[in-house]
Amino acid sequence: MLAEIAACNAAFAIIKTALANGKELYDCTDATKDYFENKSTVAKRVASKGKSDLDAFMALEKIKEQEEWLKEYMIYAGRADMWPDWLQYQAECKHARERTEKLRIQKRAATIAMVWSALLWGTGGLVILPLALFIGFKIFGVI
Repeated sequence: MLAEIAACNAAFAIIKTALANGKELYDCTDATKDYFENKSTVAKRVASKGKSDLDAFMALEKIKEQEEWLKEYMIYAGRADMWPDWLQYQAECKHARERTEKLRIQKRAATIAMVWSALLWGTGGLVILPLALFIGFKIFGVI
């Protein structure tokens, strides 16, 4: 959790410094991507824990304040309609993260099913093999 907050703050510092030095927002896309991915992680944490996790809640409030600064920058210094496009991009990224998480869960479920299947077949082999040997030994008169 602290790593995500630190990454958000570092990415925002990079963005703000780049913009102050005359760069454009699209020149620091990696930092903006890191910023909003980590913001999403912090927001999920606050949503899951509620306001009981005060540190996470306050960090999210600080991140919202930073995002408001970016919004104002995009509206006043960026191109027209940059903020709505940015919100649409964030929604697309959220859907991509959700798809990735869903695939991860499906892969984990498939792996667990494979392990259980192997265990059940292996256990079945351990039961059937001695039984087959016993019957074979009985037929051939070894026992």
